[in-house]
Amino acid sequence: MNKKNKYLINSSGSIDNYIRIANSYPILTAKEEYELAKQFYFDRNLEAAKKLILSHLRFIIHIARSYSGYGLLQSDLIQEGNIGLMKAVYRFNPEIGVRLVSFAIHWIKAEIHEYVLRNWRIVKVATTKAQRKLFFNLRRTKQHIKWLNRNELNIIAKKLGVSKKDVIEMESRMSMKDMTVDFNSEDDNQNNQTSYYPIFHLCDKSSDFTDTIEKNNWDIHASNKLNKALNRLDKRSRDIIYARWLVDNNNRTTLKELANKYGVSAERVRQLEKNAMRKIRIEIES
Repeated sequence: MNKKNKYLINSSGSIDNYIRIANSYPILTAKEEYELAKQFYFDRNLEAAKKLILSHLRFIIHIARSYSGYGLLQSDLIQEGNIGLMKAVYRFNPEIGVRLVSFAIHWIKAEIHEYVLRNWRIVKVATTKAQRKLFFNLRRTKQHIKWLNRNELNIIAKKLGVSKKDVIEMESRMSMKDMTVDFNSEDDNQNNQTSYYPIFHLCDKSSDFTDTIEKNNWDIHASNKLNKALNRLDKRSRDIIYARWLVDNNNRTTLKELANKYGVSAERVRQLEKNAMRKIRIEIES
């Protein structure tokens, strides 16, 4: 088919105007579609191919809208979908007994998927077939945009047929944001100090700053979970956990010292500590 086609969106045009025009083309009946598809498949009638494409432009717009959450221009998504539609029309055999839209959906989504993966992040988040499946399905399967809890993790891993480790890794990749590699030397001179820039890590083959950032994100998440769990404890239990576990080893309070403080036995303090740790563990894993 002619590569210089008129079915791609002109960058200077209006997306709203394009959508209005696309929706103005009539939807073909099964019989009309079959006759046009035969004309192109067997005789390579370009006018028939044109009618097939124009009648399905509204379908491309509908699919492209489902990918609006990636922060990419709708016009670009529609354009990629149009390319997929034209590839499908070129290969569509009307004798297989299905409608063009059922055949074309694979080609349309394949083009949009490739475009999203190329442009959603500077660094690719999905390179294998399994990772691509997980990338697109994870966004639709998650119940919220925050970190997954254990129950959601198990459900998603089972539903998508992947390991929990794969889900956690993809969740971490998708949660990260791009960082600039460039730095401004004038800013450093004004501050009389060397600022933190990822470019400095690129010279060190032993450094992987992406792992560092991922670990920091996880540490923040774990710290928030711990603080939330501690706030759910009563004041005495919280004080015991702080005194026993959240201070420097040299400053830890003994069971006997806590027993004297609260006027109970050391065994009772140990029981309170054990119960508090159990509650914290349940809260963190939920």
